[in-house]
Amino acid sequence: MSPDTPYFIGIDIGTGSARASLVARNGEIKASSTKDIITWRDKHDYRIFEQSTNNIWEQICTAVKEILKQSSVPATAVKGLGFDATCSLAVSDFGGSPITVTKGSGIGMHGDRNVILWADHRAEKEAELINSTGSIVLNYVGGTMSLEMEVPKILWLKKRMDPALFARCQFFDLPDFFTYKATGDNTRSFCSVTCKCSYVPDKGWQPDFFERIGLGELVDGDNWKHMGAAKGQVQTAGSPVGRGLSQKAAEELGLVEGTAVGSGLIDGYAGWMGTVAARYIENGQLSNILPCLDESRHRLAIVAGTSTCHIVQSRDGVFVKGVWGPYRDTVFPGWWMNEGGQSSTGQLIDFIITTHTAYPELKERAKQEGKCTHDVLLDVLEKLRNENNVDTYTELTKNVHFYPDFHGNRSPIADSQMRGSIVGLELDASIADLARKYYLTLEAIALQTRHIIDVLNAAGHDITSLYLSGGQVKNVVIMQLFADTCGIPVILPRSYSEAVVLGAAMLGRIAAEGAKDGEDMWRIMVEMTPTGTLVAPGASSTVKKLLDAKYSIFLEMIDNQRRWRRQTEEASY
Repeated sequence: MSPDTPYFIGIDIGTGSARASLVARNGEIKASSTKDIITWRDKHDYRIFEQSTNNIWEQICTAVKEILKQSSVPATAVKGLGFDATCSLAVSDFGGSPITVTKGSGIGMHGDRNVILWADHRAEKEAELINSTGSIVLNYVGGTMSLEMEVPKILWLKKRMDPALFARCQFFDLPDFFTYKATGDNTRSFCSVTCKCSYVPDKGWQPDFFERIGLGELVDGDNWKHMGAAKGQVQTAGSPVGRGLSQKAAEELGLVEGTAVGSGLIDGYAGWMGTVAARYIENGQLSNILPCLDESRHRLAIVAGTSTCHIVQSRDGVFVKGVWGPYRDTVFPGWWMNEGGQSSTGQLIDFIITTHTAYPELKERAKQEGKCTHDVLLDVLEKLRNENNVDTYTELTKNVHFYPDFHGNRSPIADSQMRGSIVGLELDASIADLARKYYLTLEAIALQTRHIIDVLNAAGHDITSLYLSGGQVKNVVIMQLFADTCGIPVILPRSYSEAVVLGAAMLGRIAAEGAKDGEDMWRIMVEMTPTGTLVAPGASSTVKKLLDAKYSIFLEMIDNQRRWRRQTEEASY
């Protein structure tokens, strides 16, 4: 290993863990370390999810030191690093010390629990107020602001915090907090402030909006010191932040002071960066298509883990009702992006399995057979398929219909009050019933993905392929369902777990090499993205017709639920 060989570190802060990976210039991952992070819940309020930047930083530092030790790569060989993180709200004072966000007497005081996680749904009333304003801000979030975004959460905090304590707070989307922590420089990213903090593309912060919703003090004479990103202090992805690693951060990470730090990305966008430039293998042969920057606008990145993000780029802004964006300069200078999403997918699959009466039987069988629970469920489905003399699992469950929004709808109807439903239940608590419900959950997630894609394309996008990453990539059944239900090919990454952290490492390389435009950034992505594998649509004409029928019923279930809600609300007055 030459001492002159450059390496880059990607740091991915997910919902349940923080990962650091050491990556070579060609995208090969030399070492990785993953550390669990703490999430606090409230046993009296299911909506609450909180974390700690102190806890996350400690785990990051441990992980970075471990990958250097594993690889025997000297710190001097690390030329850049990048951060991605969940779109969660971090709160600190102006010295960077954490401020407590937990409701009660300690709110606004110094304390570890200073992160309101993306999945936290405490700010429903605040989101309703914001959505009643008709502000231009709403035009850039599909017409409806989600309660998962940062401004509703900031407003929730203001209502419960002593004004003097609120005045000393600064607010960050989580990726920006960690570039601040690493460099001491408060410059924000376009990705965080436009996607999650109501910074309007080409126009910036909107004082009238913040004043109207009761957050006028954040305007601060147009200095925006609580929010950042004022007067040009905002950057595209991978732009070098400040002077690189501060002395303190370098010592804590085991790296060299001044190492380049790239402006960060929300984790879904890092997944986009780490997948969409891939070539792919089809039928054992490497595709002869060399991806160009313009091709990126046809490739939808789907980052599918606990929740799912759907991200697509375009040369011009495309306004899509119920889908976040368009956001300008989010990754590439001058390009626009839209973001769809499902608030609960991997989480929903686990919920359906673990809350079923037959779950203990499933666990015991998996233990006895030395298999994972998902494989056991597929064995059960295969037995049922043979017993019922049908060709596919879709035919096995054709008369049961599942709507998956147990945690509200993020896209494309942007309705946090939507709830899940199953039509066609039987008096059956067996493991066979669990297997059917498991498959129905996968099918419903795929049908909702088709809904999001149809809405994006109807508004002006032209999506012709799906680029997957995240834990759900391990599930071959849902990957084929995506291809069959949406009618377009799916490209799987070489490693389901590394695409997002690879995107973060690309930010480090972009910063170290000073890449400034989309073509240079795309070249780095192509050079660093491993070859993927194509999964083609494979449904028979019969199954395709059945999936189309189930999709039509899926849309009817949305209309019915909203109509029923209106009827009961009217009856309540």
